[in-house]
Amino acid sequence: MSATRLLVLGVVRMYGSAHGYQVRRELLTWSADKWANVAPGSIYHALKKMAAEKLLEEVSTEEEAQGPDRTAYRLTPDGETEFGLLLSRYLAESDDSAQGSHRLAAAVTFLPALPRATVLSLLRHRLTQVAGQRATAQDMLDHGTEWGQPEHVEELYGLWVASVGAQEVWLRGLVERLEAGRYVMADDEGAAFGSPSNQI
Repeated sequence: MSATRLLVLGVVRMYGSAHGYQVRRELLTWSADKWANVAPGSIYHALKKMAAEKLLEEVSTEEEAQGPDRTAYRLTPDGETEFGLLLSRYLAESDDSAQGSHRLAAAVTFLPALPRATVLSLLRHRLTQVAGQRATAQDMLDHGTEWGQPEHVEELYGLWVASVGAQEVWLRGLVERLEAGRYVMADDEGAAFGSPSNQI
């Protein structure tokens, strides 16, 4: 699954209903094309695909004098479920690929759309995985040459240790901030970012 799917569901959810141009414009104002590799064509493709999957439903079509008509969509109950599942999965599962980085960035964007205790549980799960990845990378750095690896490969292992270590430090800080009550979450009083019809 791509970050685009979560981002499109999240923006449509946030607006209540939205057409492709609104979703595209919103994501471009967030620079999601840079940090989540969201291309304009992928937004329209995601809308049509998720409508076919019954995650979105058409609510209106605006006829345009120039250019294609604009179809507005809203989340179905299945779309709401999919949004929650993707958000939870992307917060909980550590994946060090480029796609994993995009998915984490998309999930952090909609972090407040879940209850605080849920987010804390998901992040602690991820933290356990990241700590394990760091320990594995450190073991490779410490013993790689004993296992027949060329000496210079230590630099690669060192990069992995530093990278996963930075994510571990950030995750621990985020957990601490959330435990201290930072950010308005879905179960807090007030409008949490990403809540239905809560535009920035």
